[in-house]
Amino acid sequence: MDVARIVTVLDSEMEFATGCTEPAAIAFTAAHAGKALAALGAQPERVEVAASINMIKNALAAGIPKTQYTGIDYAASIGAFIAEPDRMLGIFEGATPEALKAADALVQAGNAPVVTAQAPQLLYIDVTVRGGGHFARAVVADLHTNLIHLETDQGVVFDAGEGQGGKGGVTPAEISQGLSLERIFTFIDQEFEPFGPQGETIRRAVSVNTAISQEGLRNDYGLRIGKMLTEARKKAGLPGDLATDCMIAAAAGADARMAGAPVPVMTNSGSGNQGITATMPVVAAAGRLGCGEEKMLRAVALSNLVAIYIKSKFGRLSALCGATVAGTGSACAITYLLGGGLKEIGYAVQNMAGNVVGMLCDGAKADCALKISTCINAAVQAALMASQGVRVASTDGIVEEDPEKTLENFSAISRNCSHTLDSAVIQMMLSKKA
Repeated sequence: MDVARIVTVLDSEMEFATGCTEPAAIAFTAAHAGKALAALGAQPERVEVAASINMIKNALAAGIPKTQYTGIDYAASIGAFIAEPDRMLGIFEGATPEALKAADALVQAGNAPVVTAQAPQLLYIDVTVRGGGHFARAVVADLHTNLIHLETDQGVVFDAGEGQGGKGGVTPAEISQGLSLERIFTFIDQEFEPFGPQGETIRRAVSVNTAISQEGLRNDYGLRIGKMLTEARKKAGLPGDLATDCMIAAAAGADARMAGAPVPVMTNSGSGNQGITATMPVVAAAGRLGCGEEKMLRAVALSNLVAIYIKSKFGRLSALCGATVAGTGSACAITYLLGGGLKEIGYAVQNMAGNVVGMLCDGAKADCALKISTCINAAVQAALMASQGVRVASTDGIVEEDPEKTLENFSAISRNCSHTLDSAVIQMMLSKKA
């Protein structure tokens, strides 16, 4: 893959979002339907959602920005009344008091049913909005803002079949086949220009994700993992250290995001938490290690590219926690900051695969920050080991001699086990709602 296309991959797979991306994607889908219904002169009276198990799992308990609400019914209803799909994953920034009041009334009246969609895609959202004797239906699949179908009772407005990939037509298959750990390292070390147009997305990611991390440290959100670690360290009179600095930076951002703080985030592969996890530990590590801005930006780009590369094999949504993927990106980047080259970065991959692979995803919620802090602790450990030439042996578990084959094994677990695991997890989650 050439330099220009790698930059396109970064721009495509890293974008702004406000709040958890699964509720935002549901609201985005509903906004398309709501806008189409408004064009017919009608307002939403009923919002019907059919979504994949993965979407339901990840949107069930996540906070919705600018509101006290959680849940798919509220996300869809609010999106339908906002009716501004051009806001993309920042859709909730368009929520007015009037839209929130109307959405609440609709949900309270029982007019926002949610069912499981019978669709092959792990990421699938189908929203029908009814009102004034009309209906409008929008479908998003595979990617969080990949609209593949829009229709009203007047006919089909848009149909893209299986969709067209992300911005710039980037597809997971292209990323998986066009990148490798070696290609990523060469790009970062020799070709990437962090202070030019190539680095614009990375610079924004550092700025935006630093802001949400600081928000999580200023105020009490969720489990307060980032703030709690900061306070506990101060109370005990402990000095700062690399691992805890990195854990705090990532967890604080996730604390704020999962609680629905109205602060934007730069995502990675459609996930805000993964964007935070692939970015903030690297920023913190660069600060702790005394690295300059250029080295830090190169490392952040390395981390995010590794995460994007693994995600292209892993699947957009999975039964396994995405923090393990983004954490692996951070492990590679921290290894780079410690002076490691391609060989040591491969060691970091092996060390992460021998440790946190298999962490379960049981939905987007407050304790995502806890899982993120665990993965980042493992990432620093993996990087320190790698920088000393220590790696998990290829005789152990899923780890292979070639780190690329290790990543294939890691991703195969996600692809092959997700349906069974997700079905079991969602059954447990929904039984609590009964």
